[in-house]
Amino acid sequence: MQAELEQIDRVLSGDNSAFRELIEQYQALVCHVIYRMVTNEADREELCQDVFMKVYQNLAGFRRNSRLSTWIGRIAYNTAINYLRKKKLPLLDDFARQQDDAGGSLFERVESEADGPETVLSESEVRSMLHEAIHQLTPQYRVVVTLYHLDGLSYREIGDIMDLPEGTVKSYLFRGRKLLKETLLAQHSHEELLK
Repeated sequence: MQAELEQIDRVLSGDNSAFRELIEQYQALVCHVIYRMVTNEADREELCQDVFMKVYQNLAGFRRNSRLSTWIGRIAYNTAINYLRKKKLPLLDDFARQQDDAGGSLFERVESEADGPETVLSESEVRSMLHEAIHQLTPQYRVVVTLYHLDGLSYREIGDIMDLPEGTVKSYLFRGRKLLKETLLAQHSHEELLK
């Protein structure tokens, strides 16, 4: 945390190399948020640049009572939401509002399975199917699933980024996993997924 505060002070004092370091450090987080929410490839890079311009312009107003990653993630999320609203793209659809029931652990199983070298090819195929299915989720579900499973953020951190209560984040994660499982099972045989 102290190193983070020192980096912020260096950026605010005009140290360009400190800002480049900040970009390198948080680029993956920003890309995960933007790329999971925005499907138009031409707009993705521009939006990522916009996020870092906003970070630079507003860094002096960062209150330092949360993690810098959470604050930057929130800027990325809001930038993507504003883009989607301007384009009048749906944020959640009727399909995503189906009633919850048990299930949804397929993502965790696929992401954690590593039986050995002989499974690398089939595991790669399953991961490809999984990423394709994630892409079919609505933006909010894509972001929650990605931030939780790929970036390892907590419910609280995701809630801070998306301005949602922890319970809503858990609900989105549960629904996202459920929809992901349904999509995978509808598009692929059970045997393909359990290779």
